[in-house]
Amino acid sequence: MDRRSLNRALLARQMLLRRHAMAPIEAIEHLVGMQSQAPNPPHIGLWSRLDGFGFDDLAAPMTDRRVLRIVLMRGTLHLVSARDALMLRPLTQPILDNHLRSPRGAGLTGVPAAAAYARKILEERPRSDKELREILAEHRPDADPADLVWAVRLSLPLAQVPPRGIWGASGLARHTTLETWLEGVEVPEPSVDEMVLRYLKAFGPASVQDVQQWSGLTRLGEVVERNRPGLRVFRDEEGRTLYDLPDAPRPGPDVPAPVRFVPDFDNLLLSHADRTRIIGEEHRRRVFTVNGIIRATYLVDGFVHGMWKIEKARGAATLRISPFAPVPGPERDALAEEGARLLAAAHPDATSRAVEFEPPAP
Repeated sequence: MDRRSLNRALLARQMLLRRHAMAPIEAIEHLVGMQSQAPNPPHIGLWSRLDGFGFDDLAAPMTDRRVLRIVLMRGTLHLVSARDALMLRPLTQPILDNHLRSPRGAGLTGVPAAAAYARKILEERPRSDKELREILAEHRPDADPADLVWAVRLSLPLAQVPPRGIWGASGLARHTTLETWLEGVEVPEPSVDEMVLRYLKAFGPASVQDVQQWSGLTRLGEVVERNRPGLRVFRDEEGRTLYDLPDAPRPGPDVPAPVRFVPDFDNLLLSHADRTRIIGEEHRRRVFTVNGIIRATYLVDGFVHGMWKIEKARGAATLRISPFAPVPGPERDALAEEGARLLAAAHPDATSRAVEFEPPAP
């Protein structure tokens, strides 16, 4: 499969070739979660993928605990369904265990006891990191409370509770244990095989290295090999072996791809070892910053063509588009129209809204 064929397959799986009539929770499960290092990006990601999505549509499922934010793949915060939180969290614990074995964790003692104490505190009611630091400082005056909170967050499955994560809401991030937040919800059997196959459904065709890049886990080759009899096998232009579900969509390379706005931290850009199916290496260095920020991008003909951001000042909302190269006239018009719709959906109360193009970056 050539690069354009892989691009169109990825866009089809990611619901970016057309908007889908699907409930948000269904889309979140199909995508195997949405990276949510910041609270707002998943709303924009769903708006770009779903027909009729409103930015208030996540408030109810988050408040009634059908959807939540929790650390999962790659040790990063994700927005997932309750079922996936319970299924994926045990599978991704090895990632956090590796962090605990890092130099920062090497000098810490008594972490299991501190985690057990913190569990009791967090199950009483959700707490912020500041509150937990103060409590642990009294419990363990011999240790750095910031390091203890760090170790506790790596040791315990913690759910971040609303209103954090709801569009337009504010407030500190507060956490309780996953078991407390989802008390009474049936716990599914953790299955690394199911996780890998669902990854292929949402991101394939893909190599073993791609699956490991997305998940943060290692030694997944044996999982792929175990499931190989039920998979289709391809090769990319570099000769790498790619695996896929037999009936997954693989549109032709010439299928039209509409312009789309992709939010910060979107898994579209993060879930392959070789990301050239969606972004050129020369552009990746602009989008992926040294301090871990993944900037918002837009797609032209299915590939990252530049970056964008929304600025608000004195009630006015402006979407600024920063191209990497000149935008052809039809695509420029389409971006302006799509950008105007995004501003109207994200900031309906703005006193004015405008889409502005900056000169292509040198």
